Amino acid sequence: MVQVIWLVAAVVALFTVGYFGYSRYLAQFVELDDSRDTPAHKYEDGQEYVPAKKPVLLGHHYSSIAGGAPIVGPITAGVVWGWLPALAWIAIGNPLLGSVHDFVSLSSSLRHDGKSIGYIIGEYVGERGKNMLLWFAFLTIVLVVAVFALVVAIVFNAYPEAATASLVYIALAVFFGVYLYQLNLPFLPGTVAFVAAMFIGVFAGIQYPIALFEPAARAPASTLVLFGSGGSWLPAAGAFGANAAAWVPIILIYGAIASALPVWVLLQPRDYLSSFLLYTGVGGALVAIVVGTLFGTSSQPLVTNLEPFYGFIGRSGAPLFPLLFITIACGTISGFHSLVSSGTTSKQLNKESDARMIGYGGMLGEGLLATVALATVAIIAPDVGGGIGLALPTFATGGGVILSSFGIPTSFGGPFMALVLVSFLLTSTDTAVRLGRYMMEEIVGTPESSVEELASDRYGNALVQTVPAYLLITSGSWLTLWQLFGGANQLLAAMALLTATVWLANWDDSKQLLSTGGPMALMTTITSIGLLWLAFHDNIYAKFLNSEWMASADLFAMLSAVVQIIIALVLVYLALSLAKMGYDNIQDARESGGGRGGQPTPSDD
Repeated sequence: MVQVIWLVAAVVALFTVGYFGYSRYLAQFVELDDSRDTPAHKYEDGQEYVPAKKPVLLGHHYSSIAGGAPIVGPITAGVVWGWLPALAWIAIGNPLLGSVHDFVSLSSSLRHDGKSIGYIIGEYVGERGKNMLLWFAFLTIVLVVAVFALVVAIVFNAYPEAATASLVYIALAVFFGVYLYQLNLPFLPGTVAFVAAMFIGVFAGIQYPIALFEPAARAPASTLVLFGSGGSWLPAAGAFGANAAAWVPIILIYGAIASALPVWVLLQPRDYLSSFLLYTGVGGALVAIVVGTLFGTSSQPLVTNLEPFYGFIGRSGAPLFPLLFITIACGTISGFHSLVSSGTTSKQLNKESDARMIGYGGMLGEGLLATVALATVAIIAPDVGGGIGLALPTFATGGGVILSSFGIPTSFGGPFMALVLVSFLLTSTDTAVRLGRYMMEEIVGTPESSVEELASDRYGNALVQTVPAYLLITSGSWLTLWQLFGGANQLLAAMALLTATVWLANWDDSKQLLSTGGPMALMTTITSIGLLWLAFHDNIYAKFLNSEWMASADLFAMLSAVVQIIIALVLVYLALSLAKMGYDNIQDARESGGGRGGQPTPSDD
């Protein structure tokens, strides 16, 4: 057994070098300049382009990118393959791949008036390339919505206290938005009051937990069950339980409605408030690990009860390569972040120099969250056979043990850490639906038919995303769905790095392309292999060519498997086609001496 403090120390050391060394170089490399107006100032409209204070925007960006993926991925990978390979991929990959990806995605969008990565690639490789990347991103968004809605539902089932606290938290965010943007009341006193009220909401959740149907066994006896012990008829109830299955459509409806609201109503104030949950949960856990290790004040020893390595073929029978990399996903690198960076964050950035902390630093913060998640699962060491219903609550349970180093009862620390997880999942869910609308609006352009009007409408588009997301969830196959999401997500990251590489090549032929091109080539290779494995092995071979599975699978499971196969194969085709188009453009740009692609001219200042 190893003390978890050494896992944290290794990550913090490498992240510190990355931020103070590599990110400073990258900021100079892309020539951040505060004398230029950002898109938020040039196109301020009170709806999407809204300049935000640095801490507010950092809160939005951090909450949107963090979500539950950097928690779920390391937990799943640690249980299957051991804590050592998971730690290595987070500690090394994050500062060299993920943080670079987030920073250059944000920087390239700033240079293109806050446009998405799809628009940017289209500027250099043409309309076909733009539409291919936008469709790629849109399909990834559907997967994001599916897995995040499912994870929220599973945590609500295990911790009904988090369901109540989340309702309080959302209501407070709406009131805070009115307080700030409609009543124009003081920022700092409002922050103190609403953050305090949010923490009081955790106590409300502990006192008045709610569930739709009978919740998980660990739920408090005082839980208010709204609809009794039924619900077995719900899709996926057999796999995840009736209570979790009932929460899924409610969460999807919430995401659809929240995505259609102006950013000041819910997105900005909620993300700002949730950032305090993140800072407290992650920062508090990191400090608690130090305190608990030095003074032995935690409720149990803070040591790794997982093995460091369970072998190339993990405990679930899954090969480490390529599945480790697409299982951890967001803790190291995430294409979803490029959609946040170029979809909402670039439209709210107050000045260019903020991009370094928000882009590069924000991703390092996500890596710290992934490290805390890995520490919680290493301490608790759940049985791999318990499935996602056991693995996910591990974050809350293990987090409660860690926070007990401060004398905080686990009866409070566990639900609090569950709320930390859920708050970021809810944030990422409706942010994803909003980003999906942006993608579809760019694909459609000016609607010329009723179908196009529906697809680009903010409410119709939400249906286009949430219905297939629900079909994916109803398969009941967590690991396959999660790895499909991870593969799509990281392949999207490769395409975002390709976009940045193309932009740099067209900007100036003296720009080195290794910082973005190297990670792009690595991620394209790994994730393409991973998606093909999921399509042919995990779905076609293990399901449709398996007589036992065919005999027991229902219509929802079969439809979900078909959707997964189609998505995996389409994503690989789109990615390889885009990579070829990008490579050809880079070659042409270098042969012609480059240009000023995406670099503002003096007239733009």
